[in-house]
Amino acid sequence: MRSKWVLPWLAFGLVLVPFVAYPNEEVLRLGKDPGQWPMQRKNYWATGYSELNQINTQNVSRLKVVWTFSTGALRGHEGSPLVVGTTMYVHSAYPNHVYALDLTKKPYALKWKYTPKQDERAVPVACCDLVNRGLAYANGKIFLNTLDGQVIALDANTGKEVWKTKHADPARGETITMPPIVVHDKVLVGISGGEFAVRGRVAAYDINTGKRVWLAYNTGPDEDLLLDPDFNKENPHYGRFGEGTRTWAGEEWKIGGATQWGWLSYDPDLNLYYYGTSNPGTWNPTQRCPAGRDPKKGECDNKWSTSIWARNPDTGRGRWAYQMTPWDAWDYDGVNENVLVDLTIGGKKVKALVHFDRNGFAYTLDRTNGTLYVAEPFVYVNWAKGVDKKTGRPIENPEKRTKQGVDTKNICPCAMGGKDQQPSSYSPQTGLFYVPTNNMCMNYEGVEVKFTAGAPYVGANVLMFPGHEGKDDYWGALIAWDATTGKRVWEIREKFPAWSGTLATGGGLVFYGTMDGWFKAVDAKSGKVLWQHKVGSGIIAAPMTFLGPDGKQYIATYSGVGGWFGLPVAAGLPPDDPFGALGAVGAAYQSGLDKATTLGGMLYVFGLE
Repeated sequence: MRSKWVLPWLAFGLVLVPFVAYPNEEVLRLGKDPGQWPMQRKNYWATGYSELNQINTQNVSRLKVVWTFSTGALRGHEGSPLVVGTTMYVHSAYPNHVYALDLTKKPYALKWKYTPKQDERAVPVACCDLVNRGLAYANGKIFLNTLDGQVIALDANTGKEVWKTKHADPARGETITMPPIVVHDKVLVGISGGEFAVRGRVAAYDINTGKRVWLAYNTGPDEDLLLDPDFNKENPHYGRFGEGTRTWAGEEWKIGGATQWGWLSYDPDLNLYYYGTSNPGTWNPTQRCPAGRDPKKGECDNKWSTSIWARNPDTGRGRWAYQMTPWDAWDYDGVNENVLVDLTIGGKKVKALVHFDRNGFAYTLDRTNGTLYVAEPFVYVNWAKGVDKKTGRPIENPEKRTKQGVDTKNICPCAMGGKDQQPSSYSPQTGLFYVPTNNMCMNYEGVEVKFTAGAPYVGANVLMFPGHEGKDDYWGALIAWDATTGKRVWEIREKFPAWSGTLATGGGLVFYGTMDGWFKAVDAKSGKVLWQHKVGSGIIAAPMTFLGPDGKQYIATYSGVGGWFGLPVAAGLPPDDPFGALGAVGAAYQSGLDKATTLGGMLYVFGLE
């Protein structure tokens, strides 16, 4: 049954909560209720974990499809639906349909549908598929980011627009694919466009009016970065003031990438929210470190790209930042999720932040100040020999640093990373993280590229293939990870990259999907596959679970192949150019993905017989 404090909500008819004084308290409360799924990763800590245990290791073999819903879109479907009260909120890939489904009607009734009017110029400048990573809820409103850069608030009961504002401009190569998050009375958003010479930024908008409250850049002068006076005080070796310009050549920071298109998390006790930034522009590292600058002195670090930021959500002030990949030469975006958990490391209790980076290393940091505790490879890595725990900097393998005019061979992981955006989950029952990973390497050649506003600013030719320098016959794996020691506990190898998110539950289960359309449940302790079901299209979404009005637990996931690896299938790209779609064409067709799945756009809901 639902928590008893939720029952009055149902009596009043779901999300009508006009008297909540602090919307963050409402969202915090909903996130703690096992029966609800009010934000993309279940709660502010982004754990992707639900205490629900009706579906468990003993009965999961009886799981069946109980109903389905077509989203009306056929590109890649990422993120998860929301459940608040007795309503499910469903989103789609572009054109970003939003649906409200009444779960009190069997199996559901459509309450309303909303499709935003968008600038079609966003479609050709959207990197790596026309995805959307989901909605946010707070204070009787649903918040949506659109591909063309709008932030929109809808009445959760009627679907009517409350307000909308423009945050990104596709004419300049800017789009939005990330999900928003609501903290206090603000909705927090970022932008995509690191491949189009966009200057990355994040902002907060008032949830009641849509008025912008603050704007902070990730590159540039300190006043643009909104640095706190105590910024990186505990770890000055990470860099403090002036780094947003000093570590760039000339004014390259103005077209420096460092966008924010991934997941957000928040610690209510510290009042800090966390996000990661993308690659610097261009992908060609030679252009970002011209003759006369010494990278050994950090003069080419390109801060604060490929970094984790901790900011005050009320003011935007940056409390600390840590850069995983200085002077990125491999497109190792740092946008992946930052999961907030309390861990015991070396006998000491730590308010930890755990991050699985594209560069192949898993980081465990102190989320109060960024101090690094653990940094170990969670996939096969050869571009670096490790991470120096004292400085926080990678110990590079010079043979794998890419350069202009040189085709550097067999770099692991590839630009798609040890994992891409697909979010991990954490189970307090086992103390383990469940991480969808890629097993891929690449050849990478930097090429000169000229800046033109709104045009691609990539500057690299990339060829991708399976891991261990092409020796492996599998492209991905689901792994269980101990973030206190930096060790794998078990793995399940997959034919294709494990591109879906994961869900951990109180029933001792982990759910995830595969790019060839298998939805699986595994034992969280052993990794044994206990159940699987074939759906209509590849899964790149993040599964979720909820308690229906009938008091029963359900599991839900989108199917709909796409994302960077799946883009050639989702967009029907020809197979003749293996460098196409930033290397995805060669990888997708070599793996056989085009023969393993077809286009989709469906929500599947599972329950026990």
